[in-house]
Amino acid sequence: MDNNDEMRPIQSADELWKILESCQGQTFYTMKKLPFTYVIKGGEMFVDRKKKSITKATCSAAWEKVQADQEQVITGPKKLNCFGAPYLWALFLALNVVSPAKTTTALEG
Repeated sequence: MDNNDEMRPIQSADELWKILESCQGQTFYTMKKLPFTYVIKGGEMFVDRKKKSITKATCSAAWEKVQADQEQVITGPKKLNCFGAPYLWALFLALNVVSPAKTTTALEG
């Protein structure tokens, strides 16, 4: 994402999903430096490294969990505790939903 919107905080899970729709096809990297791309079909995100899709509901729940994390205990994908967490965490980092300073190493996350 190269536009000015990336600096403005995402206000809702629906806004996040719209941004994810606009970024599909781009290459992102997990914390373990594995490249991936995704496409969105309806309410499902299909990551090229997974057979199962990540649903919009799962993505929304993960976003809401991060937003509610006032004590900053969510420091990596494992702490999201949801299907597709490594990919969602990578996207959250790329979209500034979480900050790199909040992230632990890939092995700790």
